[in-house]
Order: sequence, then C-alpha cells, then structure tokens
Amino acid sequence: MTGEAEVELVLATANPDKAAEVRDILCSVLGAGIVLHGRPADVPEVAETGDTLEENARLKAVALAAATGLGAVADDTGLAVDALGGAPGVYASRYAGEHATYADNVAKLLREMEGVGERGARFSTVAYAVLPDGTEFSAVGDVEGVISLAPRGDGGFGYDPVFVPVEGDGRTFAEMSPAEKHDLSHRGRAFRALAGLLAARRPERR
Repeated sequence: MTGEAEVELVLATANPDKAAEVRDILCSVLGAGIVLHGRPADVPEVAETGDTLEENARLKAVALAAATGLGAVADDTGLAVDALGGAPGVYASRYAGEHATYADNVAKLLREMEGVGERGARFSTVAYAVLPDGTEFSAVGDVEGVISLAPRGDGGFGYDPVFVPVEGDGRTFAEMSPAEKHDLSHRGRAFRALAGLLAARRPERR
C-alpha cells in the first residue's frame, strides 16, 4: 500500500496568534500529512537582526531547527505604507517600541496617517522552512490594501483592524472570519505556497 509520509516541523514563532494561523493554513493544505510541534518554552527568543523579511524568517527557522533537532518553519511579516515611505516595513511588530502591543502599533500608525489622503499599503510575508537534512526553502505572499481611518472588527491580530484588502469587499481583516482572511492574506498565500514545496519534498511511504 502506498501512502504519504508525514512532514514533521516545529513552529518557530513565540506568538500564539501567528502560530494558530500558520497551523490552520498548513494543515488545511497538508492535512494529516504534516505534524506541527509548538515552539518549546525553553528555547530563547531569536533576535530579529536581519534587514529583510527573508533574513529574519531564516534566522528563526535555523535557530529552532538547531535547538530542537527537528525541521522548523518560521515567517516574518512586514507592512509597507506608501504615504510613510514604506514604513513600518520590517519593523512592523515593534513599530511603537520593542515591547509594543498590537494596540500600540495601530495607534501609532493611525497617528502617522492623520490627514493623509493616500492610504495605500501592502502586507508581505516570507515563510521559511529548514528540514532536518539541512534543506532550506522559502515562499512569499503579498496582499495590497488600504489603511482604514479607524480600527474595525474584533478578529485577527496586529494591524488587521485597520487593513482593508483591495481584493475583499470593504471589510478589514479583523471583520473577516479566519477562513476568509486566510484566503486573501499575505500569510495565507505564503504558507500555501510553502505547503506546496513541502508536499513536493515529502517522500512516499510504502
């Protein structure tokens, strides 16, 4: 009998909201073909010292693979706002400071956007995997949108209450169900592409 062997990976993110999204997206594509372990509590935070999303995603994946002996999957996400010259960019998660909350970052963004008419923006995610044999690969997901005048919705996390995807129906990501958001989002696109790469690498079990 022929079947598909499982891909076993540890999630590099320490953010429970992001971990839940990554798990949902990868499992929706690979189903029982993937086993995802949570990030071990005793593994220290990985400093995001890279200048690009890919560098930061790789730093986290490589560090968790080395610490656990398993394959690892990570991502890094940026928000580029046209009127702010691409800010906050790679520093999106710490826009209002190193220990900023989601609300702090959103509040700072809206202050910076006060009186601004051009509100175009894009989310970008780089998803990165390191396999136990040392193989590394990545995938990118982008979504265009606009920054709303005020937060709307109770779902999602991060900048979701103020990001309205152009391909949507006028709702922010925070006003959508998780499935609706994943279908359009940067993270959904990046991890669906990564899932395809993982599936292609997966050996058959006989």
